[in-house]
Parts: sequence; C-alpha cells; structure tokens
Amino acid sequence: MPLTSQELQSKLWQAADILRGQIDSSDYKNYIFSMLFLKRLSDRFDEEVEIAVASGVPQAVAVNDPDEHQFAVPETAHWSQIVKATMNVGEALNVASHEIEDANAGRIDGVLTGTNWNDESKLGSPANRERIIRSLLNHFTDLDLRDANFEANGDGTGNVLGDSYEYLIYQFADDAGKKGGEFYTPRSVVRLIVELLQPREGMRICDPTFGSAGMLIFAADYVNEQGGNRRNLVLEGQERNLGTYSIGKLNMLLHGLASSRLVAGDVIAEPGLVDQHGRLHSYDRVIANPPFSMKNWGHDYAPTDEHHRFDRYGAIPPKTRGDLAFLLHMLGVTNATGMVGVVMPHGVLFRGGAEGKIRRGIVDADLFEAIIGLAPNLFFGASIPVSICVLNRAKPAERRGKVLFVDAAQEGYYRPGKAQNFLDQEHIDHIVAAYQRYEEVERFAHVADLEEIAGNDYNLNISRYVDTTEPVDVMSVEDALAQLREAERRRDEAVARMDELLAGMGYTR
Repeated sequence: MPLTSQELQSKLWQAADILRGQIDSSDYKNYIFSMLFLKRLSDRFDEEVEIAVASGVPQAVAVNDPDEHQFAVPETAHWSQIVKATMNVGEALNVASHEIEDANAGRIDGVLTGTNWNDESKLGSPANRERIIRSLLNHFTDLDLRDANFEANGDGTGNVLGDSYEYLIYQFADDAGKKGGEFYTPRSVVRLIVELLQPREGMRICDPTFGSAGMLIFAADYVNEQGGNRRNLVLEGQERNLGTYSIGKLNMLLHGLASSRLVAGDVIAEPGLVDQHGRLHSYDRVIANPPFSMKNWGHDYAPTDEHHRFDRYGAIPPKTRGDLAFLLHMLGVTNATGMVGVVMPHGVLFRGGAEGKIRRGIVDADLFEAIIGLAPNLFFGASIPVSICVLNRAKPAERRGKVLFVDAAQEGYYRPGKAQNFLDQEHIDHIVAAYQRYEEVERFAHVADLEEIAGNDYNLNISRYVDTTEPVDVMSVEDALAQLREAERRRDEAVARMDELLAGMGYTR
C-alpha cells in the first residue's frame, strides 16, 4: 500500500519510543535520522536497479554502473547486509556509513558518519547498544522507502519523505527546548521571510547559518508555488555545528535538493563558499537566523579578514556580541541587486558603542528597507521578541531614503499559545501586505525617512516610529462641567434619601 505522510510520521515517532528512557532525548534525532537515510538509500538503490533491468539493462550493469543511480550503495553497506550482522551491529553500521560516504565522492560527507553507533557514552554497554540497535533495525526494516511507494498516493516522494523529516525535526526541537532553537527556526517565521524576499527562478540563494536548512527548502518551494522551477536555483549554505550540518544536509536530500552545496565550518572565521580564487560567492538572496548575541563569534579574526566584511560600516562588532558580525557577512556576500532577510534580537536596533556606529553606517548607505517586530515566544527556548530586518542593495526609487517599520508584536498579529506563540498564514499575509504597500498604517506601520532616523540618533527601535497606544478622547470643558453637575445632583439625591431613611429609624444628623 502507498505510504502517506501521516503513516510515515507515526512510524518515525515510534522509533523515538524505542529510544525513550534508553538514551538522552537530545540524541534521538542523530540515530533516527541516520537509520532513516540508510534505509532510504538501500530501498531507492534497489528500485533503480529494477527500473534499469526492466528497460533492458543487464543486471550486473544495473547494479554497478554509477549512471544508473543517484547514490551508490556498496553491496557490503546495503541494508540487507547490515541486518545480517550477528554481533557488534553498531560497528557494522559505522563501517557501512563510511563505505557509503566514500562511494559517493564527497556528496554526502558527514551525513552518516556523524553518528557513532558504538558510542558507549550515548548508548551504554555493548549489550544495551546491541539491543537498542536491533530494535531500531527491526522497526525500519518494515518500511518501504522506494519512490513508487510514495508517488502512488499522489503526494510525491519529496512531499512525503521531506514533510515527515520536517515533522521529526519539529518534534525533536520541541523536545529539546532551548537547544532546539539552535537547529530549528519556526517554519512560519521562515515562510514570512521568504515571502518578503520573493526569490525567483534562476537566483542564487544562501543561508550562511543554515541549521536544519528550512530556509533554503522553503525558498525552493516558494519558487515552485510561483510557477518557477526550483531546480533552476543555486542553493548554498554553511553550518558550524557538525551534528546540525548533518540534519540540514539530510533534509535537503530528502526534499530532492541534492544539487545544493552545503559546507561545514565557521562562516565568520573560515567562510567556505568561495570560488577557485578564494573570493566569496555572491548571491541574489541571503536569508538566515544566526545565533543570538554569540559571545565568541570570532572578533579576533575580524581586523585581518581578507574579505573585509567587518570594517565597511564604521566599526567592528563588539567582542561579546556577534549579531552584527553575521549581518555584515550577509551584506558582504549580497550582490549589487540582492536582498537580505535576517532574524535579529531587538538589541541590535538600539544598542550603542560599536553597534551604534555600524547601524549608522548601514542606514547612511540606505540598505535597510524594512524592520518588522514579531511577538515573543515564537522560538523554542527563546522568550524574547525578535525582529526581521530586510535589507536591499537595489531599493525601488520610491523607497530610497526610507525605512518601513512594522510592529507585528501586538495582539491580533499572532496566535497566543500556552508555552509558545504562533504566526498563522493570516498573520503572515497581513505583514507581507504591509511591506508590499509600504505606507502608513495607524498603530501598525510607519515609513520613516533617513532624516527622521538621524534625528533619533540612528536608533531603530520600532516603538520610536510606530505608536501603538490607543487614542484617548479628550473631553471638552463644557462636557466635563456638565458631567460634574450631574454627579453633584445624584450625590445630593443620595444624601437626601439616606437622611430620610435614618429619620424613619429614629436617627437624626
């Protein structure tokens, strides 16, 4: 029977139940994601062999010819061989992971080998490891992850596999609490930024801190939704956390975006997306949710940065707060007609010192196009409100010398929840419409010119520009006097009535 997203999601979440109580919940994702991909690779490899043989290709050629396969799976690393291991199955999985990565010439480096199936600190004693891994193997063996098993239900392989993987990422982020925010950006926030930037077919798009790669995937999906071909995009990104890198890389693969270029490493100290001459790649759209206020962001590298990313706008970001360092990198890789969409804590909008100088430099360069305040508690483990900063190197003529401020942190522009707040599509639509209209909306949006911003000492705090207070009706003197006279009349009547009642009871004043 064809496999639906709901069925696959249920099956994957049951795998977490096997691990629950056995290992730390923050480690679930690594083992489940790796095993899912191992099974998917073997099933798809077998399916490709069947298709080739059915078209007349000899069996031996169908198995061994790289042109017949998206990914090579050596016979010794195939799922059917892994499950036959009679002892030390963790080592068998580790060996298979290395063999598959080696056979695919750097295309999936780190995706499988980032998980150590013999890690005693995570999986416990040899006997315990064997029992846990056997349970997972038995659980995944029942899954048929061939394309045909997804496409038969009409949803397509990318939708079922990709959506199910996204479901797992969300569940694990929720379970991990604050740590979940390190690899997962709420998809409603991602959609909002993508709709603000409106990527198009043929563009080059980058996320320099890609996490679970949701922003790149949503950008590709948006192009499809608008009638473009997402395959006609260049999607690139970098991620410093190797565990998170594996999650994002696998997410792209399962969404059918294998041609993307994702690299591991510190984008500040060692930017990895460069050409053969060591020059930074440039992009039409740069989109990111970088770490908030990172203390050790790489300040020591900044003064000698060969790409001059951090000294173009009046100062180098402070040593203990890296927010603007990531923004400066993003501007440094944005081409002459490109745009940036980035999640930032509100502090970057008003803090002084070096950040104030940088902010002034960016404002004077007329790069800020919109600053949008969002509600608190939208992100896992981060209760603070955040802002979306949109920067544009090629503003339309009517927007030059201006910045749009939007306060979407008010009631009515998000859906409150018990532990977390949410942006629904209606809220996204409202914010995007305000950005596209680029005009005044009472208590919601304000278009400030650069003179007004300079008059505020380049403070970009949204509350300075959008007055959200309810208007108070000022009563005329005549109406106030009339109300006073009426109140005095009612008071006199009440006193007279009280005197009457007291007299009836034999009391007098």
